[in-house]
Amino acid sequence: MQEMFEKLPENFHVTNVQVATIWTDPQSAREVDEPGLTSPTDILKWVNHLTYEESLALCNENRVQSQTLYGEPVIVLGEEGDWAHVIAPFQASKKDTRGYPGYIPIKQLTAVNKEAWLQDKHSVVLTKDAWLENPTEEKSIQLSYLTILPYLGENETHAYVQTPTGKQQIAKEKVVTVSKADDLGPGSGADIVAAGLPFIGLDYFWGGMSAFGYDCSGLAYAAHKANGYWIARDAGDQADAGKEIAMDAIEPGDLLFFAYQEGKGAIHHVGIYKGDGEMLHSPQTGKGIEITSLKGTKYERELCAARRYWR
Repeated sequence: MQEMFEKLPENFHVTNVQVATIWTDPQSAREVDEPGLTSPTDILKWVNHLTYEESLALCNENRVQSQTLYGEPVIVLGEEGDWAHVIAPFQASKKDTRGYPGYIPIKQLTAVNKEAWLQDKHSVVLTKDAWLENPTEEKSIQLSYLTILPYLGENETHAYVQTPTGKQQIAKEKVVTVSKADDLGPGSGADIVAAGLPFIGLDYFWGGMSAFGYDCSGLAYAAHKANGYWIARDAGDQADAGKEIAMDAIEPGDLLFFAYQEGKGAIHHVGIYKGDGEMLHSPQTGKGIEITSLKGTKYERELCAARRYWR
């Protein structure tokens, strides 16, 4: 993780809302998406009030690409009105070798200097969510799982963190603080499975990269990130890397990939193998994260590849 921060340019931007959505273009956002476009955002209001059809359109109409978490670096390539054309360098993608591309409202980003932003240690949210607080313990922003912020010290109850608006704090039981030496992970395959289990029942959200909603590859990305493995953002890219695993040799924590035309077409889905013929996955709009058996299902027919990223 520290190496990724050190590769950033001297000046960059960070996300200043709980979750910033990366849109395909400035015209992609609709009036109904307003709670996800403001600063601060209200992600729960947004995802919970969309109808099934409105949620499905985020995918079918190619409106949303991905998301970034509070404090996550982005590189601004240019501005178009109230929008910033960005890449997310921590999300590898074949769409751009520099990171995941798209558009974020400018008001959801804050410019920072690398020297001022980077610290020797970082605090990582390892619970489903955590409240960012000011020094008087007044809650300000509900942060997602795996939000990463520079560490500034601690007291008996709280870790102090650098934010886009200055020094704030998070309850210590909600975070783990890692240094250049230890970092996150490396976790085992079982650890990767365990990272996803708390989210069973969470509604699928296209482009979702937070504890407020994951899509299939977002869940795979997060489970690996929690264990020190920074993999590509999209399922197709995830299938292009990692160690190729024969189907009769898969183990818990391996990623399973599924393709149209009974496994012969384009990859459209990814799940985490749980063991005993089951996988953990975020299936589709209208359904929640679940554990499902492969045998006798469309997933058994469409299974086309397995990859391992854990050591």
